Amino acid sequence: MQLAPKVLENRFLRLEPMTAAHKEDFRAACDADLDTWVRLYPHAMGGEHFEAGWARFYADPPKARVNFAVVVGGRCVGVSSYLGVDPENQSVEIGGTYYAPEHRGGPTNPAAKRLLLGEAFARGARRVQFKVDAINARSRAAVLKLGAVQEGILRQDRVCWTGRIRDTVFFSILANEWPGVRARLDARLLEFA
Repeated sequence: MQLAPKVLENRFLRLEPMTAAHKEDFRAACDADLDTWVRLYPHAMGGEHFEAGWARFYADPPKARVNFAVVVGGRCVGVSSYLGVDPENQSVEIGGTYYAPEHRGGPTNPAAKRLLLGEAFARGARRVQFKVDAINARSRAAVLKLGAVQEGILRQDRVCWTGRIRDTVFFSILANEWPGVRARLDARLLEFA
């Protein structure tokens, strides 16, 4: 399994390896919902915390994290990433996802996940996992709607930047499940004319 930064594109959006060229648009997207960063995310990216969060994006070794700018209409409106890339075990997490509020609930998430999942499985992934904060009902529903299977909840898994102790819900899609998940995702995306 070899996953590398590259452009992925469909009719809804373009995923580009995140670079400094995306920084100011991404800052604006993060600032559009400061409350979400306080309530739901383990790390802060909104307001005064943006620069430290941006630096953290690039602190991991390049093979462990691949950040994609989610570009709609020529503007970066969010991010989604490959995390914990593990070629030996043919496993990867898709996470670190955030979209500006106006890009939630429409085609952006299923279109981005269709690209990321398709690339991961095409490159030899056996397992793609998602980890979601247990209190994040919107993200939990979105992952299930993608076709992932909930595996369980890891209790008191993380300490968030606010000091809140987070329970994390684990989901996955396996390679043998991908054809069915892909067909459902493609049918769902057809609904967005």
